Amino acid sequence: MALAKAGEIELSYERAGDGPPLLLIMGMSGTKHHWGDRVLEELRRDFDTIVYDHRDAGDSTKTGQPFAISDLATDAAGLLEALELDSAHVMGISMGGMVAQELALAHPERIRSLTLGCTYCGGEGSALTSEDVLRRLAEGMSSGNRELAVRTAWEVNVSPSFAAGEDAYARFLANGMRYAMPVAVIVEQMRAITAHDTSARLPEMQPPTLVVHGTLDQMLPVQNGHMIVGLIPDSRLEILEGIGHMFFLEEPARTAELVREHAAVNA
Repeated sequence: MALAKAGEIELSYERAGDGPPLLLIMGMSGTKHHWGDRVLEELRRDFDTIVYDHRDAGDSTKTGQPFAISDLATDAAGLLEALELDSAHVMGISMGGMVAQELALAHPERIRSLTLGCTYCGGEGSALTSEDVLRRLAEGMSSGNRELAVRTAWEVNVSPSFAAGEDAYARFLANGMRYAMPVAVIVEQMRAITAHDTSARLPEMQPPTLVVHGTLDQMLPVQNGHMIVGLIPDSRLEILEGIGHMFFLEEPARTAELVREHAAVNA
């Protein structure tokens, strides 16, 4: 584990691999450990891959203060600066995709290529998590049974066929039990997500953008991917049929291939 000074806080990060820099921005309730070994192994073959913990998450500074998605984007820019990287390829998933939007809008010169996965831009026509899924997640978190909470999160974040796989779930459970996120931090992240809205600014997006979304996404429905690509000029949409929210866990090789191809075109 290493720490980088980003403004007034320190961000915990890990960096490995060879090639151009690739910054991965994690989503709600996740840490640098939740990307999964398989997709990281794939990406590290072609990229100097950087994963990190958001403020108040994992091993980064615990501020205990409210924050907005734009604050998390400022943190990401600070991390790039601390690592002395003038620019990088960037992939953000879910909440991390919202952070990546704000980062790319504020600092387009620092983004070589942008991949937005399973994310949301706000505005009319967008869709957050349904009340039914939120209820299931809340029941799991409030049950006092950590394993039940992890199992519920698993079932709503991946496709039903993938959720049935024992090996994949065992890896997810191990991470969930070892790197649990405090409920108060998750609630604050949810508040920031609800307030997020870049829809009116996305037509100004400059970095070349790839949007990736699974058709069985229960957390942020696939209509969000269609909406985002309709707003960002010259962006491209990759739809993953039969895949859930955490497409990078279900399809690690395909995820790496998409990022690799997008980065190669925009080297």
